[in-house]
Amino acid sequence: MALSFLIWLPLLFGICAWLSEKKYSGLGNWITLISLIGLLIFTLYLGNSGSSSLSWQWFARFNIHFALLFDGLSLLLISLTIALAILAVLVSWNDIEKHRGFFHFNLMFSVAGIIGVFLAADLFLFFLFWEVMLLPMTALILIWGHEGRRYAAFKFFIFTQVSSLLMLIAIIALALYHQNQTGQLSFNLGELQQLVIPDTMQFWLMLGFFIAFAVKLPMVPFHSWLPDAHTQAPTAGSVLLAGILLKTGAYGLIRIVLPLFPSATMEFAPVAVTLGVVSIIYGALMAYSQTDFKRLVAYSSISHMGFVLLALFSWNEVALQGAILTIVAHGISSAALFSMAGMIQHRIHSRELGNMGGMWKSAPKMATVTLIFVMAGIGMPGMANFNGELFTLLGSYQQFPVQTIVASLGIIGSAIYGLHLFQRAFQGPPNVDVVDLHMRELVFTSILVAALIYFGLQPHIVLELSSDTIGSLMQTARELRP
Repeated sequence: MALSFLIWLPLLFGICAWLSEKKYSGLGNWITLISLIGLLIFTLYLGNSGSSSLSWQWFARFNIHFALLFDGLSLLLISLTIALAILAVLVSWNDIEKHRGFFHFNLMFSVAGIIGVFLAADLFLFFLFWEVMLLPMTALILIWGHEGRRYAAFKFFIFTQVSSLLMLIAIIALALYHQNQTGQLSFNLGELQQLVIPDTMQFWLMLGFFIAFAVKLPMVPFHSWLPDAHTQAPTAGSVLLAGILLKTGAYGLIRIVLPLFPSATMEFAPVAVTLGVVSIIYGALMAYSQTDFKRLVAYSSISHMGFVLLALFSWNEVALQGAILTIVAHGISSAALFSMAGMIQHRIHSRELGNMGGMWKSAPKMATVTLIFVMAGIGMPGMANFNGELFTLLGSYQQFPVQTIVASLGIIGSAIYGLHLFQRAFQGPPNVDVVDLHMRELVFTSILVAALIYFGLQPHIVLELSSDTIGSLMQTARELRP
């Protein structure tokens, strides 16, 4: 029962925040913040109790269950989700002026859907939560976004919806295949892993899932929704998009694609790795060419998530560890940079780097923390991102040396566009005077800095939580490889 509370409690508190805001302006902020802090503590308590699962019969006729699985990987990503949702509340504390209660409801609705994705152990339930998290995120962009919000929201919705239909077809085909082999439909992940699927069929089923997750990751050529969505979303929406929603694509690859279709993924690996490398280089080049702060960070996310795809399809233990580390590190660093972009936009009413410049003089605290976030993003040793990129390149080189060498150029590219961003925004002659960080902003940015340094110096915490998942994948790889 406790596992289901992780899903229902955000919805309940979201409704409370919505209703309370109608009577007392500003109360929704506090209800959302306090409930998220409580939910984070509850999640850590469950994690301290070890792995657990839950299964209720839902649609008996189709053998669909409300099945949840909570293990180390789930604990890691759910904790990250809630922590970044807290950041989203804090960074948008005074930004939302219209429909504030409904904003908090959609924020919590998104959190509930994302947690459901990270817990679902039944593919039908996974698809349900995959669709559920799409609706409130579209609403966040459409209602509280910026000037081009309608175009960005519809583009985000269409890309995700079309790719989700491919995943639904693959899920139904898997269930029917299970019925042909056992006489009974099944959507249970554990049972589906026991199927013996011919290589050709396995490839097409894998492709349906892969496209859906590649769109959300996102990978070239399925990436074009991301810069528009990030640029037009409110700051809270950008934090959730970059910090969490992109990671649901990586999670789907780890939890579903690799274990269900190991032979097909190994055969498809050269193509997937090449797409990852193309995304790394393309994202870096496009990031450097941007003049919009948020759009630059959005393209950098495409580049960074390319490392995750490269690592996952290398089927190497060190590379898989690098993928997990990159997921966590990028979640924190990208959310931090989008937070800074939002704070700057709130002050000068512009995202254009040409309208900034010399802000270090009037806002030295803001400049300092932004510099730290930029250094984390470009993989400075001692910061969390460095470990992820190092492990990814070391592990991937053993399987795909040429592609890995090309991918390493993305690290050089990240240093170029990262320092370019900081130089144009904070150095040079002052174009604008801005108010420095308030105490609330200084507190949560300091926590983000501490988190990046902590996970940079203590990566074993992330690796220990994901060790069972990685160990299971490597066992499968050893059985298939000669």
